[in-house]
Amino acid sequence: MGELVTVGAFEGGSAGEALAEARARVAAAAALASGAGTLVESLRVRLAGVAGGVLAQANAEVDGRRIRVQRAAAGLGDSLDRVADSLRGRIRAVTGAWAPRPWSVQPAPTPPVPPTGGRRIVRRKQPSLVWCSPEAAARTMDAMDYDIHLFTDPATETDAVVYRVGPTGYRLARTLPAGPFGRRTAPITLSPHGAPLLTEQRAVDRLEAAELPFLFFAHPADGRGRVLYRRFDGQLGLIAGRV
Repeated sequence: MGELVTVGAFEGGSAGEALAEARARVAAAAALASGAGTLVESLRVRLAGVAGGVLAQANAEVDGRRIRVQRAAAGLGDSLDRVADSLRGRIRAVTGAWAPRPWSVQPAPTPPVPPTGGRRIVRRKQPSLVWCSPEAAARTMDAMDYDIHLFTDPATETDAVVYRVGPTGYRLARTLPAGPFGRRTAPITLSPHGAPLLTEQRAVDRLEAAELPFLFFAHPADGRGRVLYRRFDGQLGLIAGRV
């Protein structure tokens, strides 16, 4: 198992101490969770200072499948404890039969407004969207510790998302409204509405006004789906499929 531990914007302790502690805890968690024949490689850990504490994130490949977990806490030790526990659970989950995650009705805390003023988009991601079923997208969302996942829906050949919401814990929304998707075993409900047509600024305004954790919308210029989401630092990120 390879290891690459990086520290970014970390405060409250020396980088050397943080590196050593992160390497030891996360590597031990991965080793404990790995069963016979399970290959855990490309393990990466990132620590970052966020408002009120430390964010720990671990990325790895488990039997060729990418996983990610991230947890925040007031101190380095607590954040590493949480991410190590989550990593163990995630490794066991992806190496066994997939089971839907229970839905929690507890809302995620809203990150504080940055001291420089209102929130703004500070990071843009343009991944190549995968053509897959909503169920496969839900599995990827769970493996990567996302609350929303953008993909290409083969049934409509348009951008779509699965996201975490009640009552079942999983919901599908498409850029264009369409009927129920095909045969499925996962408890995914369907939004009957297409994505709202919004400019980026109008999307930011709507997300802020409704205090949403994320927003799926389509840009009027090209009709492509986009995801606006809140970052741990209180700013915003935007995901749009690569053209």
